[in-house]
Amino acid sequence: MISLRRSFPVTLILAVALLVVACGGSTASSNPAPTTAPTATPTTAPTTVPSAALIKTATATVSGTSETILTNAQGLTLYYRTSDSPPSTVCSGGCASAWPPLLAPSSGTPTSATPLPGKLTVVVDANGNQVEYNGHPLYTFSSDSAAGQTTGEGVGGVWHVATPNLA
Repeated sequence: MISLRRSFPVTLILAVALLVVACGGSTASSNPAPTTAPTATPTTAPTTVPSAALIKTATATVSGTSETILTNAQGLTLYYRTSDSPPSTVCSGGCASAWPPLLAPSSGTPTSATPLPGKLTVVVDANGNQVEYNGHPLYTFSSDSAAGQTTGEGVGGVWHVATPNLA
């Protein structure tokens, strides 16, 4: 009989794999809730920024290259999904637990700590008042636990780090 202590890591890995597959390549209007609950971390809830909070830029390594990236006020990397087409956001529901949307408390225009060549806006979608950069809804990734991490880059072939030159 396998002990609970030995089977837990395997169960956790399978749960994360299912979650990544569920959020990675679907093009449905929303993703179903995962069949197993992911382990909660402080970054799994949608990130709501007060209207005075700022979007920041930072330097991080993305796919082996040092790049300027967009981050939330806490310094966590922001991502976009190539298949999002506001106002019909693809990542909501169960997907949004792995990819918490960056939310604003109102529909006012968010600001950045540094000048950006693009436009920050808010769209009201299935997630609430979601912050967008150049029309791309922004998300954090629940597997990023510290500033500078970019572990969500390329997940499912649709998730990418948001950079100031995102068109």
